[in-house]
Amino acid sequence: MRVNAYLAGQLEPAEGNALLSLNPSQPDDVVIEGATGTPDQATRALAAAANATWASRSGPERAEVLYRWAGKIGERTEEMAQAIAREVGKPIGEARGEVGRCIAILRYYAGECVREVGNVVPALTAGSLQYSLRQPVGPCVLITPWNFPMAIPLWKAAPALAYGNTVVLKPSELSPYCAQLLAETAHAAEVPAGVFNVLQGTGAGVGAALLEGGLAKAVSFTGSQKVGMMLAEAAARANIKFQGEMGGKNVAIVAHDADLDQAAALIAGGAFRFAGQKCTATSRVVADRRVIAELTIKLREQIAKLPLAPVTDAACAIGPLITASSRERVVGKMGGLAPVLPELPGYFLPPTMLEDLDPESVLAQEELFAPVLAVMAADNLDQSIEIANRTPFGLSAALFTKNIGQALTYISRIEAGMVRVNGDTTGVDPHAPFGGMKGSSTHSREQGRAAIEFYTDIKTVQINP
Repeated sequence: MRVNAYLAGQLEPAEGNALLSLNPSQPDDVVIEGATGTPDQATRALAAAANATWASRSGPERAEVLYRWAGKIGERTEEMAQAIAREVGKPIGEARGEVGRCIAILRYYAGECVREVGNVVPALTAGSLQYSLRQPVGPCVLITPWNFPMAIPLWKAAPALAYGNTVVLKPSELSPYCAQLLAETAHAAEVPAGVFNVLQGTGAGVGAALLEGGLAKAVSFTGSQKVGMMLAEAAARANIKFQGEMGGKNVAIVAHDADLDQAAALIAGGAFRFAGQKCTATSRVVADRRVIAELTIKLREQIAKLPLAPVTDAACAIGPLITASSRERVVGKMGGLAPVLPELPGYFLPPTMLEDLDPESVLAQEELFAPVLAVMAADNLDQSIEIANRTPFGLSAALFTKNIGQALTYISRIEAGMVRVNGDTTGVDPHAPFGGMKGSSTHSREQGRAAIEFYTDIKTVQINP
């Protein structure tokens, strides 16, 4: 099987450098091969997006297309879940959940197509009608990562399309097959030509080309802080909208009065499922000194319940890291050698809990994207929050407590865009705003009604008699 570009409503051979996708759980399993796109294909993709007449369609017409697309994904749910598991090493249970999320996202934004997109504003001039409209910004470039290879493209594309924009998706070069399946289902759903385009390749190659020529009007990116800042600079030079979600070093605070069984179960799952390869994964614990010893015992018990296994095994909870180099990088940070797991030929790394870690250490500050949990102690809630905020990131946080006063204090003082009480740090409902503070984001939000802020421009209108 070969991976293709999807331009102007047609799958066509990609024309650039060789592209090979391997199963990280079984590296001798070739998922798909093909080639990257080219600058010429990037130009044609943007031209197709710019020439599509999608914005002129009514809201109900756009809603029908998105709802039909959700149905086509539903018809191929198991096939798409297996593709996610094989291509990015996501445990099959979570992969099925991701496909379900894709369907929910498209259905939600089908509904958004027919909601109000403006406000009446009282005018100073008597008898005048003054109102604001929200209009689509135009062709949007979406640059997405491998860890949610279908959900993240759709939680960007669905609102963009709902509000009348067109899209060129540049997926991660590590998940080309998943992106192709999105293109195939869009085609089957009769998404009009040029409205949704997919171009495979690297950020340095295809991604850069998509920002040239002046056709792109907005860029939405999920990935590393380094790449996000480079794209932000390029977007600023072109005077186009930019949105970036750039990771986290998410914290779970455990107060002295917490339900430790609940906390341990949720922290272990949030830290180690899918090998910690989520931007919202729990990577730090700050626990009250009075309970930290008991908590770590319970954490070890919960970690033991999360098996390493091939990703298509229903029992799998952790899975492998995405590449051999990712595993080597993480092991190098911890100062050791990757353990040999002869029964698991993929890029597996056993879950690791680092106790009594210095809050200023690299392992407590840097996003590892791995099954590694840093555990630190604090004297009280005030110190816990201070330690929790001592990081350049601010995506997601959780507090475990039975005290409503402590919960309210934490909610007001924690520097994170998504805040939980007695819940884990991972994920958010598909209809709720998603995004972070500080270095985790560019201060905008994805998903829910908040997405309208990025994917539309405001036009103020006054009509005089």
